[in-house]
Amino acid sequence: MEPLLRALAAPASARIRAWVLGAFPRGQSGIDYDHPAGDPGLFGPDSTTWRIHADFPGMLSGGLCALMLQTLHPLALAGVWDHSQFRTDLVGRLRRTTNFVAGTTYAGRSEAERLIAHVDRIHAQVSGVTPDGRPYRARDPQLLTWVHVTESYGFLEGFRRYSPVALPAGAGDAYYAEVRRIAERLGARDVPASETEVSQYFADIGKLLRFDERSREVLAVLARIRLPVPAANLSREVFLGAGAVLLPDWAASRLHLTRAQRAKARVSARALRAMAPLFRSALRDGVAQRACKRVGVDPAILERWP
Repeated sequence: MEPLLRALAAPASARIRAWVLGAFPRGQSGIDYDHPAGDPGLFGPDSTTWRIHADFPGMLSGGLCALMLQTLHPLALAGVWDHSQFRTDLVGRLRRTTNFVAGTTYAGRSEAERLIAHVDRIHAQVSGVTPDGRPYRARDPQLLTWVHVTESYGFLEGFRRYSPVALPAGAGDAYYAEVRRIAERLGARDVPASETEVSQYFADIGKLLRFDERSREVLAVLARIRLPVPAANLSREVFLGAGAVLLPDWAASRLHLTRAQRAKARVSARALRAMAPLFRSALRDGVAQRACKRVGVDPAILERWP
């Protein structure tokens, strides 16, 4: 954003900054992004992951897209249903997921590995049986792959749709090849490493997916989520719609999105796309920029491809 345009947009950027920091407060995760100096972490400043995960609109809308997708897998959904407080603390769940993704992306290597080990310990406590008698456990390599692929798909498509920085040819493949490291460290296996492999993965897993009463309830909770921000209902509608428009066609059909709902989602997507430069202007001092400072590079590298 040019300096003059940035000055003209300053009031709107200030409101957006207050919005974001109200929903996702800083300094509460306990993650150290500033040390040790020179440590590139698991990815580093030349990675595709650092650039894609630096884009807030794409990450939040992509994360919501992933949640919608995840309601289609009965075994993955059972773990959420039985072992989380999604009905009463969905915002907290979003914040914890945000902290994990940010920390494993931008913190130093030991800090990232600490976060992975912490999540693995939580996964070890999550197991049970679905209503139709099938056992599940969060450490199941196939379930870990499902959760990882849905999240990575959402983040990549969110960047592709809402970032002012165009995604160059081959960057999607590079991204999937990079981020599978996190899933594999958690125990996932046969993790897709390219856009073609992700498309094939979704085609292969389709027979295991279904939309049922539990799916409907989780989506209903998501539709009622109230972020602690001004104009909470409008903000929710914009981001939920912007996330829904990222869904693959097959998933939108499985989730029974009506023609009216899809049209509304497209309006939300256009609104978020128009606001995306303001988000970048408002959030120029986040964890991605701190990571750049830690390794001694100009944060402007995040706005261009190596």
